[in-house]
Amino acid sequence: MMENKIPSENLEYLCRGFLTLDNADECLRFLEDLCSQSELLEMSRRLQAAQMLKDGYIYSEIALQTGLSTATISRVNRCLKYGDGGYVTVLDRLGRSGKRG
Repeated sequence: MMENKIPSENLEYLCRGFLTLDNADECLRFLEDLCSQSELLEMSRRLQAAQMLKDGYIYSEIALQTGLSTATISRVNRCLKYGDGGYVTVLDRLGRSGKRG
């Protein structure tokens, strides 16, 4: 994590909560309790956009398929290139597992 992004105790607690989950079903149940449907949809679209950017899709195609604005896609792209590596870690691990939703 970048030095200027010191997580609060609550955020650390949330992260530890995710790490207690054993499988995708438990994770989904936790997310559904924690987030609204629109928040979950937005997060899933951002991850989809990250994968599409990694696969070489252009912004207009990503926007068409995900419903995200090009501004949001641009932010996801900046995170992929210059962020803390969260998207890269998750996408790499999903790629190794061979699982896609």
